Amino acid sequence: MERSPAWRRAARGPGQLGIRRVKLAFKDDTATMPEEAAGLPPLLAVQLWQNPCWLSFRVNFIAAGFNRHVYSAIELRHGLKRPEVVVIYALRLKDGLTATEISLSSAFPKNTISRAIQVLLRRKLVRRATDSQDRRSFVLRLTAAGRSIVDEAIPPMVEREQAMLAALSPAEQHMLHALLTKIVVASPQWNEACENEEAS
Repeated sequence: MERSPAWRRAARGPGQLGIRRVKLAFKDDTATMPEEAAGLPPLLAVQLWQNPCWLSFRVNFIAAGFNRHVYSAIELRHGLKRPEVVVIYALRLKDGLTATEISLSSAFPKNTISRAIQVLLRRKLVRRATDSQDRRSFVLRLTAAGRSIVDEAIPPMVEREQAMLAALSPAEQHMLHALLTKIVVASPQWNEACENEEAS
């Protein structure tokens, strides 16, 4: 029995696959589409069910649906761009962080975060403070004005996220939370795997 191409097996679900070693053979295969594809835009259906990068598409699509809605509203009201919001949101979760810590947890380059911090300092939404653990270093702290912006923004953010999760049962939401957390926790291994492949 002939097996389907490896990339097409990957599109249908997770698996251990070295995509770089696979010859991709894209072709229109609407006959294999599940019932859920009915009524969807054709390209969206292909991206969901005939896509070798099935995970990244889903994550990016969901993130874009959240980010466009949330960050455009904050920029319109407060004149803050996304990296600047990322900084003050991070400090609302855990005050007293360094630029490096914010960069590592947000996946934004450090120079992007540094520029955002300069904007926030000028607007007096954050302030520098001496690090109690290392008197030679500085950490960032929210000002009352910065905290007010984040506290105003959080309810619409939560509302948007709840609307996006409404398609899942509580048990499915719990499972999604656990699985995505597992992937994020394993993130240091991603670059190691790529570096090992390139070296081989």
